[in-house]
Amino acid sequence: MLLLAVSSPSTPAANPLTHFDSQGQAHMVDVGAKPATHRVAVAEGRIRMLPATLDLIAQGTAKKGDVIGIARIAAIQAAKRTAELIPLCHPLPLTRVAAEFELDVAASLVRCIVTAETVGATGVEMEALTAVQVGLLTIYDMCKAADRGMVIDGVRLLEKRGGKSGHWRAAGG
Repeated sequence: MLLLAVSSPSTPAANPLTHFDSQGQAHMVDVGAKPATHRVAVAEGRIRMLPATLDLIAQGTAKKGDVIGIARIAAIQAAKRTAELIPLCHPLPLTRVAAEFELDVAASLVRCIVTAETVGATGVEMEALTAVQVGLLTIYDMCKAADRGMVIDGVRLLEKRGGKSGHWRAAGG
């Protein structure tokens, strides 16, 4: 069962879901009157795998090539195409996308951290989150022949800066 929170005209501030109008219909938020500011979002996620799979990545001996290098390019491409994938997301002129990958041998996982930046009227959280997901999916795709049991988890926003709401940082991030 799907429940939609819809505010009546007398209580417009009661609905925190900005992508729904007063009739409960989905719409793209109008950001035309918002000032352009420098905006930054940082997101992370991880993919857990067998130790032997992580070793293939670390040694650069995976069958399909440089797993981390390809995943980095995939993450950057995903950030640039976010508005094509997320229906109500605004297309943004990204000024920077950085994708970092950390191999954690003890936990047998790869952590992906993406920083996305723009100067614009809306934030870049979706670009950073999409980039993390696609970067991790690329690792899965390139290594699935060796390990179909890999698990992607922990995808979350770590930090956002800029805009009217200012600076936000995740607890424990």
